[in-house]
Amino acid sequence: MSSTAVRRTALAASAAALALLATACGGSSDDDGATGDDKAKAEQSAPAGDAGRSAPAGKALTAAELEKVALAQADVKNGEVATELSADDQVAKSEIATDDKACLPLVHVQGAVAQGEPAADVQRSWQGQTESPSESKGPDGQDMTDVDVNKILLNVASYADGGAEQAMAGLKTAVEKCAGGFEATVGSDKMQVTKVSGVDRLKAGDEGLTVSLGVATGGDGGGLMKLVVVRKGATLATFSVVNLSAMMTGADFEVPSDVVDAQVAKLG
Repeated sequence: MSSTAVRRTALAASAAALALLATACGGSSDDDGATGDDKAKAEQSAPAGDAGRSAPAGKALTAAELEKVALAQADVKNGEVATELSADDQVAKSEIATDDKACLPLVHVQGAVAQGEPAADVQRSWQGQTESPSESKGPDGQDMTDVDVNKILLNVASYADGGAEQAMAGLKTAVEKCAGGFEATVGSDKMQVTKVSGVDRLKAGDEGLTVSLGVATGGDGGGLMKLVVVRKGATLATFSVVNLSAMMTGADFEVPSDVVDAQVAKLG
């Protein structure tokens, strides 16, 4: 798959491969090896009565105010937060295009680009990993460690005059109209999305959405990435989430809910 998103994932894959070699004889980390019971699921279907509920838009935050409420290292217990995207992760809105305009909001989330015309927006990234004992053994029978790498690209944007609600509506429309997939161009790279599905997410905030994107990876292969969008008043937080294993196998995975919830909590 040749796209900016896949290039990012390839870099994460290289890092994970090195980590696997380095930890071939090691056990699970006490800090990072969370069990399934320790992970709160990021995806929650809102009750039917809540699905269409929305709160008043509220005040649009300035760039300086957004910097204060955007995710910081102190907000998470594990992983690393970067206050600026790397050169490999940065993409301009003008460099993004789709064969169906209705699908454009989804690619904006994937690229950590703000929806519409915000009053201000900031970007963040987070990368973390969990380690667990592998069922496989090393060449000499030694214990191995499975390393699971997650990465999130985050955009926090504020809007005037109901812009955040309009952006959320556009994303929900995109999920409906683009269910069968679409083609996207990011700079000189192309991405083939094979399917789109979404579910209301209302654990916090006024409106929320989690979207799964199936992505062609070449040949008959397919990967999976997820998008999470949460509106709180006039502020919209979007999360583009990739998981190394899911990008290789297409298997489902859990969004790091502690990262998403930490950011949403800072929005008030």
